[in-house]
Amino acid sequence: MSIRPALVFAILLGLLLVLEAALFVDALSRRKVEATTLTQLEVLTSALGLTDLAVSTEARYTRHPAVSDAVAPFMDHPGAIEHFPTGAFWRPPQR
Repeated sequence: MSIRPALVFAILLGLLLVLEAALFVDALSRRKVEATTLTQLEVLTSALGLTDLAVSTEARYTRHPAVSDAVAPFMDHPGAIEHFPTGAFWRPPQR
């Protein structure tokens, strides 16, 4: 007995709909957490008189992600020596 292609498609479509529903529920829960974080950051930036919360102004890749380039961390050679002091603030990624 073979499985009909329509049944395979229906099963795949059902699995994708379940996955989409799970991602939607996850996004709703993350939105609540990010809303509280955003209000805290807004209070901090207004108290410090900043236009945006910046981690550092030395290098483009050590700034806040809202104002940095997506390719800025990859402009240097991966084995290059860190030449900005704020590079010591971040740990290497865990493997």
